[in-house]
Amino acid sequence: MKNQAFAFDLQRFAGVNTVRDKLINFEVFKGGNRKLGMADVTLPSISYKTATISGAGIGGEIEMPTPGQTESMETEISWRTLNEDVTELLAMRSQDLEFRGANEQYDAATGEIKVQTVKVNIRGLAKKGDLGSLKPADHMDSKTTLEVTYIKVTIDGVRKVEIDKLNYIHFVDGVDYLADVRKALGL
Repeated sequence: MKNQAFAFDLQRFAGVNTVRDKLINFEVFKGGNRKLGMADVTLPSISYKTATISGAGIGGEIEMPTPGQTESMETEISWRTLNEDVTELLAMRSQDLEFRGANEQYDAATGEIKVQTVKVNIRGLAKKGDLGSLKPADHMDSKTTLEVTYIKVTIDGVRKVEIDKLNYIHFVDGVDYLADVRKALGL
């Protein structure tokens, strides 16, 4: 009876102490339906454009971010071999890629391992292609670098980040920071 009470007591803490452990695995898709080869992906860094402000009322300088304005964003995909996936992404046109992942989470209260769905959609233009090296019985280490113009991050079906540089969208955690800018511009 005591063990049942203990187990019941732990249930009320389910989800409170979640250990976000690791990415179990992921897949790369092009155009939403074609799976691409084995790859490692470096997602873009999001750095805001800033302007330095200083003067009366400020104790020094502040690098003030400009709402919705980001520096260049790029994604690098490292491939095992030189193949048609690498060469197709070198085309001088927009590329739509989707990275679908499964994160492992451990619920310390229930002792369960759960899976969290992560999806990253990007649209990018070829920026650089490294064809790799030729060594017998070894990976070629080809690389593709894309300039990212659009990114959307969805976690368990909930949109968390969406940046569309060409359509004035800068959505982060429930707020579109360019909504008022679109309105001011009549868009």
